[in-house]
Amino acid sequence: MADNKEASNEVVGDGKNEAESNEKVENDVKEAVEATEQPAPPVKEMKCVVLSSFGGLKSVKIQNKSEPTLGEGEVLIRVKACGLNFLDVMLRQGVIDNPPKPPIIMGYECSGEIEVVGEGVPDFQVGDRVAALTDCKAWAELVAVNAKFVYKLPQELAFKDASAMLMNFVVANGLVFDTACIREGQIVLIHSAGGGVGLAVAQLIKTIPNVILIGVASKHKHEAIKNYYTHLLEHSDYVQEVKKLAPSGVDIVLDCLCGEDSNKGYGLLKPMGRYILYGNSNIVTGETKSIFSAAKSWWTVDKLKPMKLFDENRSVSGFHLRHLLYKQDGHEYVRNAVEKIFKLWLDGQIKPIVDSTYAFEDIPEAMQHLHERKNIGKITIDPAMEPKPKPVVESKKRKDSVKADKKAAAENNTQKNEENKTEKAEEKTEEKEKEDKDKDAPAEAS
Repeated sequence: MADNKEASNEVVGDGKNEAESNEKVENDVKEAVEATEQPAPPVKEMKCVVLSSFGGLKSVKIQNKSEPTLGEGEVLIRVKACGLNFLDVMLRQGVIDNPPKPPIIMGYECSGEIEVVGEGVPDFQVGDRVAALTDCKAWAELVAVNAKFVYKLPQELAFKDASAMLMNFVVANGLVFDTACIREGQIVLIHSAGGGVGLAVAQLIKTIPNVILIGVASKHKHEAIKNYYTHLLEHSDYVQEVKKLAPSGVDIVLDCLCGEDSNKGYGLLKPMGRYILYGNSNIVTGETKSIFSAAKSWWTVDKLKPMKLFDENRSVSGFHLRHLLYKQDGHEYVRNAVEKIFKLWLDGQIKPIVDSTYAFEDIPEAMQHLHERKNIGKITIDPAMEPKPKPVVESKKRKDSVKADKKAAAENNTQKNEENKTEKAEEKTEEKEKEDKDKDAPAEAS
């Protein structure tokens, strides 16, 4: 009997447990269903500058995109200022090597404040003021960047000034101190002397005694930049003018043009001279990519042979920041360069030179300003800046004018038609009166 009672209790207990288990499953299912029925949280978006396709200025669009997600080793930066470089113009046209496939967020440098720190980032914290070099995606309200490419700013350095300095002075530092290794008493020739890199090079060279710096720039820039250079020349006749200034040749040529200017620059070197290429802006001629310009830039450069360099006691080298940073693991070199640059700024030896600042919406105008070489110094971008009021498009003005002229002409024609009708009616009335008078005349005579 006792055994039967215990067995009965076990059955009852098992049934109770099973019921509780089923109830729990039902509750879990109910909660899961309710969770799926809950509306998803709204996707947070940010404003950014997107290259929709390679081409002209119309391919640069302002769009709203989802805020970036943070990966391991990254920080999320609230962007306060960005820099515009000739590299951005070349990317837009699709003439850089291995360009990313559009649509892409544009921009290679920015500055701002850290909002979120990802896992595995011990050296930064929320609220840090930083600048960053990005392989695209900088022209946005928020950007997620690997901490390897992020640099703390001096507290006194404004965001706009940081964006005006970062890339230009890193390139200039590599040229002056590590590639050309410029020394006291040397003669240096540099192209695009009024641009951001040119003026950065000029300032760094001033830290080296007795260097003769010859700059090539558009005539309209000479007055504004004359204090940074020993001599200023125009591009059209610089070869002959350099030969007059330095009959024996120059020690260093810093060339961002390439093409025919590479051959000219190499030819101006004295024995033991160094030609350094750090750009290829001659490839950009019009608003869109030109196959002819690309081919010309390539084929007009003499193919130097090692024995020629050996015989002439000259050297040729290059500096490509994007490759160094993202393809050749040069982030430690760049970090050391940035720290050196900020120290020079704190010591008052260098300063940012800002040409102008544009809103996101006005970037096409800024690109054209840069393309036409009208800038003196760096063009910066402010994500919070209000865009310029858009002028009435000239074609619309013409359409409105033509429309108004047509309307006036139509009204004039209507008025003339009415006048003609009135005149004809009056003429008919006069003719009828005359006819009636003529009919009555014989009767009176008889």
